[in-house]
Amino acid sequence: MKKSWLDLTQSKRILTLAAPVILAMLTQTGVNIVDTYFLKKLPYQDASDAQAALTPSLMLLWAVGGFLSAISVGTLAMTSRRYGEGNDEAAGAVVPNAVLVTLIGGVVFSALGWVFMPQMFGAIVSNPHVAELGTVYCRWRFVGIASMAMTAGYKSFFDGIGKTHLHLWAAIVMNIFNAVLCWLLIFGNMGAPRLGIAGAGIAAATASWMGLVVMALFSMGSQYRERFKFYRVKNLSLSTVWDLLKLSVPGGLATVAVMTGFLLFTKIVGRLDAQSATVMVHGVRVAANGAATTIIIEVLSATFFSCMAFGTATATLVGQSLGQKNPDLAESYAWTSVKLGAIIFGIIGALIFTWAPGVMGVFSDAPVVIAAGTNPLRLVSALGPIVAFGMILTQALFGAGDTKYVMAVEVALHFGCLVPFAWIFGVTLNGGLMGVWASAGLYALLLTVFMAGRFARGKWKTLVV
Repeated sequence: MKKSWLDLTQSKRILTLAAPVILAMLTQTGVNIVDTYFLKKLPYQDASDAQAALTPSLMLLWAVGGFLSAISVGTLAMTSRRYGEGNDEAAGAVVPNAVLVTLIGGVVFSALGWVFMPQMFGAIVSNPHVAELGTVYCRWRFVGIASMAMTAGYKSFFDGIGKTHLHLWAAIVMNIFNAVLCWLLIFGNMGAPRLGIAGAGIAAATASWMGLVVMALFSMGSQYRERFKFYRVKNLSLSTVWDLLKLSVPGGLATVAVMTGFLLFTKIVGRLDAQSATVMVHGVRVAANGAATTIIIEVLSATFFSCMAFGTATATLVGQSLGQKNPDLAESYAWTSVKLGAIIFGIIGALIFTWAPGVMGVFSDAPVVIAAGTNPLRLVSALGPIVAFGMILTQALFGAGDTKYVMAVEVALHFGCLVPFAWIFGVTLNGGLMGVWASAGLYALLLTVFMAGRFARGKWKTLVV
């Protein structure tokens, strides 16, 4: 019989694994969306500038925290491979090594970030008020870097054994804490101090540590502790740490390249605002392009993170199948996931495209911000299937251990495509914010081409993890 275009059995397995990850990532994205929503209720100047400060803040956070959190790449690849081989204790031994590395790295980077944050923000943001607000917010977010990375280690272990639903509970707890603390600390409700954007940063950092507590408690449950034997001193091993770092550091460098590229991207957006000296609302100058870009990124991050969730499910199934010595099954899972992602995120993109002005209006009361962001939002939402294609295969290659290739492509595309073409399209050719975001569309298209070509060639099937 002729095989159907979409394997329904594999689709069910992928959706079963991906659905909790999607919900968890959407819930985690809620931390940033809540910040964006609450900050719009500040006085006009603070509202627009605080929203403009969020994007470079999150890029800095992910450049550093994402580098450490890339321990998840090695953890998932090693865990899924050992689990597929039926070696539970070897899978469990990955966890304490990942947690120790991220704890040490997190403490160091948190301290450095707190000290040097004003200089970092001054280098990437030209608006002094935006830089001031961003420094305050990002210092507090850096307090949560260690917990963010350690949580990624626990999450990737559980993802690797197919228990993707556990992180969802941690994400729910994080969002509850963040929303309540934001309401209290941004506005000074119920006798709490009125801290503005600093309150948003404190709330997010606190929520991050609460998420770590939940994941650690799961690992201590008897059904996992007794089977995988995480917490034995003999599990701490320099060779395991080395194997983790070999797989994870390229993923971390890829994350740094991505975030650095987007930091430069936002700096170009800031240049547009600096040139738009006449944009005034209620008697104050508004960073309309920066605020619009923050909203676009927050809205689309739900799509991006959902694509990554499909990628996580794919990486798990690829790793487990390779552990079972069945590379053809691994390949089949990946292509099925790509098809599912293209369908689902094509529909989501179409909905965002249709209601783009209303979506922008949820996060901003300024007509100039809504006008600036509507067409760029439509442009990138129309690319939903392409984004899904590229991101899912990126994660599939991570799951197979092909991390150096992913790193090389990300570095090349961010510094050879995204950043220079954002300047060319947006500034040199006077394309404005639409031109800047057109470079992001070109980047997404090229990423998909490179990842699809690499995956189709199949070299990843022979990698030893």
